[in-house]
Amino acid sequence: MSDLPDCPECKEAYTYEDQNLCVCPSCGHEWDKNAIDQEQNVEVIKDSNGNILNDGDTIALAKDLKVKGSSTTLKVGTKVKNIRLVEGDHNIDCKIDGFGAMKLKSEFVNKVM
Repeated sequence: MSDLPDCPECKEAYTYEDQNLCVCPSCGHEWDKNAIDQEQNVEVIKDSNGNILNDGDTIALAKDLKVKGSSTTLKVGTKVKNIRLVEGDHNIDCKIDGFGAMKLKSEFVNKVM
């Protein structure tokens, strides 16, 4: 069995290597194998328990969080619905009822099943 990927154009499994390229003999498509591998490395965001988070999930805060620039503290167990995952240090973008828009780190939340 070959460890080469299937053709991204026609999905045939008959690809072969030609120097640093992969070539599909069925449709003639050529591509860089390393470029395809890098595209498939999607960052997986996990909560504090190791559960995978997705857009639209409901989460709960795993600890009390002090909000910078405010005297408000978000309490443990506060539920947040319909999260959106973003790139960066604070990788969850959400709206918290009674507070407003907020960015959270995934290591301080738990996924609600």
